[in-house]
Amino acid sequence: MKICIVGASGKLGKYMVQHALDRGYEVVGVCRERSVSKLDAFKGRIIIVPGATNDREVIKKAVAGCDGVLTVLVPWGSDHYSSGTAQAVLDYAKPGARLIFSCGWHITRDDKDVYPLSLKREEKIIRWLTRIVPFVDIDDQVEACRRIFASDTQWTVVRGSDLEEGESQGLPAWSRHVGDPILTSNLTRRVDYALFMVEALKNDTLIHVAPAIVGCRTPSALTHAAIH
Repeated sequence: MKICIVGASGKLGKYMVQHALDRGYEVVGVCRERSVSKLDAFKGRIIIVPGATNDREVIKKAVAGCDGVLTVLVPWGSDHYSSGTAQAVLDYAKPGARLIFSCGWHITRDDKDVYPLSLKREEKIIRWLTRIVPFVDIDDQVEACRRIFASDTQWTVVRGSDLEEGESQGLPAWSRHVGDPILTSNLTRRVDYALFMVEALKNDTLIHVAPAIVGCRTPSALTHAAIH
């Protein structure tokens, strides 16, 4: 299986690269030119296409012939980084390719998510700060996902909880809506978020689904497992 990882040099991206290589996949990684050195640990084992991930020509080259594309949607700056990246992947991935995108819990597909007050406060603070210094663009990530949800490609949007570092605890639990009891703990190991992304490539039940995930060893996930 040949896959492309868009945003391969980031923390989540590097974990995805390792999971993919562990499965024997052929990996093409996309990252900004100044970040190529962050992938030195994989030198000779992956193909690297340097460039901005919202550069359509970079994405066109990178995803050619790939059976799956894993994309980290990063809401950087104010130049439509997330939506530009998502649109390029949607436009240039080969027909039938599995397209897996990452984002946060703040993304909603059907407005049935019920968000904790802490998350609402955090989003308000970020929106206020970015009016002063536009270092992220949450609305552009929302727009990126709107385009994905409207697409007839084989997409999955994985919505991550708060993240922590640490050894893998296993494949995260998931649910369709934030606010479901299984997700109450709101914490996932970053290495396991990456694991869910890679595993989704071969999980057809997740096609056209936006699963919200949580660590499988968190109290809320364990409680749910004990009940069910």
